Amino acid sequence: MCPKLPPGPSVMNDGGRIITTGSVSGLRTGIAGASIYGMTKAALIGLVRGVAIDLAPRAITVNNIQPGPTATDMNPAAGPYAEMLISRIPLRRFGKDDEIASLVAYLVSDEAAFITGASLTVDGGFTA
Repeated sequence: MCPKLPPGPSVMNDGGRIITTGSVSGLRTGIAGASIYGMTKAALIGLVRGVAIDLAPRAITVNNIQPGPTATDMNPAAGPYAEMLISRIPLRRFGKDDEIASLVAYLVSDEAAFITGASLTVDGGFTA
């Protein structure tokens, strides 16, 4: 059983939104040597579920986004693992940063007020 938080000023207003950024590696580690990274992303899934329950009385939602292979400066679509990864993605391409950002924008909107404790995957079918 978790201890009750002490009374005091809140840092976040009731009805707020918490969004964490995990990875599909929390569900599937597709590259040798990524086990520790995958473990930390899997732990994030569990954390989000628990914190969502803890903060629900204050109408604060807590969700996790799990991007799949996404084109970034650190992970270019023409990088050393690109061909192998793209061959495993049913949509046959890397994701784009605005595709990830649009999910975040939705989760912080009023329309997503009933979504909490979820880990939502944006991966072109990589984990399908």
